[in-house]
Amino acid sequence: MAFKHVSIMLKECMQGLNINPNGIYVDGTLGGGGHSFKLLQYLDKGRLIGIDQDTDALEAATQRLAIFGEKFTPVHNNYSELKSILEMLEIERIDGFLLDLGVSSFQLDEAERGFSYMQDGKLDMRMNQSDEFTAYDVVNGYSASDLNRIIRAYGEENWASRIAEFIVKEREEKPIETTYELVDVIKKAIPASARKDGPHPAKRTFQAIRIEVNNELGIIEKTIEDAVSVMNKGGRIAIITFHSLEDRIVKSTFKRLATGCVCPPEFPVCMCGLKPQIKLITRKPIVPSETEVEENPRARSAKLRIAEKK
Repeated sequence: MAFKHVSIMLKECMQGLNINPNGIYVDGTLGGGGHSFKLLQYLDKGRLIGIDQDTDALEAATQRLAIFGEKFTPVHNNYSELKSILEMLEIERIDGFLLDLGVSSFQLDEAERGFSYMQDGKLDMRMNQSDEFTAYDVVNGYSASDLNRIIRAYGEENWASRIAEFIVKEREEKPIETTYELVDVIKKAIPASARKDGPHPAKRTFQAIRIEVNNELGIIEKTIEDAVSVMNKGGRIAIITFHSLEDRIVKSTFKRLATGCVCPPEFPVCMCGLKPQIKLITRKPIVPSETEVEENPRARSAKLRIAEKK
């Protein structure tokens, strides 16, 4: 299967990054290379570093972007390692940083990757196939209380406690090994009346387990801080999120970095010495147009936030 991923809000991202033709940019979630392909077209003497922990994505994007020659540098790693990646490449400062936190169409559609509740495959969900920790380990190894915690927190699932109990009960008979086996357990746990409306009953639980396997929420805040710390004045950071948990982290981190002083309001003068590091370009997130959502329904929940280094 060819690696395919429809780039979300492509035009809005390019405008938001305010691209310098001679600047250095980082695409922290290279994916199929859609955003990077467009960004590279803006560059003259500039350079783009494309990071992805998924070897399938990296290989496909590298082939696609080979026409840009030395302007493009692929890196197999996690975007959370931004500073060490730049150090390895002997790059001190960058002019822009892009993150698209969505799961690619390829990952969702490829049954063997174990991301999809719509196809049967082994419980995997690893973005980085070289990692050892998988969805199988979460489903068959976590206690009922831990399963409840992540399904409720990361999936925002009202039936989290019941789903956790059913998972633990099911695996007492035998390990839960495939996506369809897990879907069946979830359907048993959620009453039929609650499954009539809304998204697929397994959607929230699968999201929660995927987030846990890949530590998706735990790395966002530090990555933003690292990106801002190595960015030239006027450089832009653009982040696309796909659910409220991610967006909340991006929003609060941007707000904190744009605020500066954290002294209590009763202090007559600033004692902390903290200065705003960024200014917000988007007070409210940019969302896809109706046309884009019609053409690509997976864009429906996407939000784009942009900030600029001061």
